[in-house]
Amino acid sequence: MSCMRVLCCWLPISCASAAELNLQAPVTPIARQQYDLHTMLLVITCVIFALVFLVMMYAIVRHRKAAGHQAKHFHENTTVEIIWTVIPLLILIGMAWPATKAVLSQKSTRGEDMTVKVTGYQWKWRYDYLDDNFGFMSHLSTPREAIANTAAKPVNYLLEVDEPLVVPTGKKVRLLLTANDVIHSWWVPQLGVKQDAIPGFLRDSWFRIDKPGTYRGQCSELCGKDHGYMPIVVEAKTPDDYAKWLEAKKKQMAAAADDPNKVWTLADLKARGEKVYAQNCVACHQANGKGLPGAFPALDGSKMVTADKPAHIHIVLFGSQKNPAMQAWGKQLSDTDIAAVITYERNAWGNHTGELVQPKEIKAARGATG
Repeated sequence: MSCMRVLCCWLPISCASAAELNLQAPVTPIARQQYDLHTMLLVITCVIFALVFLVMMYAIVRHRKAAGHQAKHFHENTTVEIIWTVIPLLILIGMAWPATKAVLSQKSTRGEDMTVKVTGYQWKWRYDYLDDNFGFMSHLSTPREAIANTAAKPVNYLLEVDEPLVVPTGKKVRLLLTANDVIHSWWVPQLGVKQDAIPGFLRDSWFRIDKPGTYRGQCSELCGKDHGYMPIVVEAKTPDDYAKWLEAKKKQMAAAADDPNKVWTLADLKARGEKVYAQNCVACHQANGKGLPGAFPALDGSKMVTADKPAHIHIVLFGSQKNPAMQAWGKQLSDTDIAAVITYERNAWGNHTGELVQPKEIKAARGATG
C-alpha cells in the first residue's frame, strides 16, 4: 500500500485516471531543477543496481561450487575497503551538489515581482494580492451531485475552483503561506512548489511560470474531513492579459461590495444565504440540515437555530470551544454573508422562525466581542 501511495504522489494528480509514470511536465525553473534531479538520481540508482546485480550474478555463476570452485578465505583487504568507501563517497558528493543547489534555489525568494499571501482554511484557500490590496476566497467548484455520484463527473473532477490564483507569466511570484485552523500544504507539482501552511507561522516559497496555462494541485496535508476537496488552480496569463484581468477584477470586487447600511428583505437574505451555506456549510451540516450524527449537529430543529439568535450569531462568528470542528467564520465571510447564512438557517428545512439578521447586527456582534 505504501508503494502505491508514493507512486500516486508522483502521477498526474488524479492518479486513478492516468497511466503516466513520470513527474508532470515542469513549467518553472524550480520544477525543471527538480525534474532533472529526479532523472539524474534515477539513472544513478539504475546504473548502480545493474552493476551490482551483474557482478553478483557473475560471481554466483562463474564461481559456483558445481563448477569446481572452492571459496577463498581472506580478511582485511585494505585496497577493497578503500575502494568501496571512496566510490560511494564520490557518488554521494555528485548527488549532493545539484540537490543542494536545488534546495537553495527553492529557498531564495528575494527579487520577487509580486507577493501573494496564501491562507489555508478548512477546506478552501484565500489569496491576498498584497501589492494591489485585494483578495478573495477560492472554493472547490465541483458540483456536490458529481461527488455524490448522482451526476456525471467533470474532466477535472475535484480539481476545479470558482476563483483561481491568477498570475502573470515571466514574473517571480513570492508566496507567503499560513493557515487559520490546522496545517495545510499548498502543492502544485508543475510549479515545483509544495509548502506547508502552518497556523501562527509565515512560510514562503516562489515560482515563475514561463508560459500561459492552467496548472492544478491540491492540499497534500491530512487537514480534516474534507481534505480531498481542497484543490488549487493557478492560471498564468501573459503580462498584458494579466493587467486586463487585474483591472476587471478590481472593478468587479468594487461593484460587488455591500453597502453596510443596506436593510435587506427576508427573501433576499435567504437567497444569498442558501448560496453561502452551499459553499461553506453543506459539507458538515449536509444539504438537508440534518448534520452527521456524532460529528456535526443537525441545524434542522436545533433549539439554538430556532430560538437563541444571539448564540447563533456568536457561534457562526467565533466558532465553538466545545466542538473545535465548528470553525470561526468571522475572518472568512463578510457581515452580509454571515447575516444571510444565519437567516437562511433560521428559515430553511423545518425551521420557520420568520426572523432575519441584518448585516449591522453582525457588525455590532463583532464589536461587542472585540
